[in-house]
Amino acid sequence: MVIEVVRIGQRLVRDDRVTTHVALVSRAFGAETIFMTEVNPEIKDTLGKINETWGGNFTVEFIENWKPIIKKKKEDGFKIVHLSMYGEKINDIQDKIRGRENLLIVVGAEKVPREIYELADYNVGIGSQPHSEISALAILLDRIQEGQQFEKEFLGAKRKIIPTKTGKNVQVKETRD
Repeated sequence: MVIEVVRIGQRLVRDDRVTTHVALVSRAFGAETIFMTEVNPEIKDTLGKINETWGGNFTVEFIENWKPIIKKKKEDGFKIVHLSMYGEKINDIQDKIRGRENLLIVVGAEKVPREIYELADYNVGIGSQPHSEISALAILLDRIQEGQQFEKEFLGAKRKIIPTKTGKNVQVKETRD
């Protein structure tokens, strides 16, 4: 299963950090790519540095318009999952989404165009109270992968966190120039 994310929109200044965190959660929870509209280009540099230090090959692609990428992914057989507070309950729909199908997850910043609701194969709500798109994405990715994304090794990592009951333990790999 391939998982990709598209971030639509950004409330200027306020959302640089939120959009960066949407990308970080996407990467850490098993997505391969994030497509972004209206973003600060420094976000791509930040994620590149994360990949370099912590491993992996997560990609950030800037797009001018969300519609062509959603339509192309649908043509390529991806199921489109739109995170929305107004969608079907995650508890009721997670089993339908979980599986072998490739997914493109749509994460909005502000009010998303009505057309996204219509293009989506699944409009999914995480709870019935206002919440962060970051938390909604993390919950969705965890539910559809049943925690297996945390067993994955990030290739090329210079640092790796070693789980420990107390304190911090980070393994740093020696690099030779």
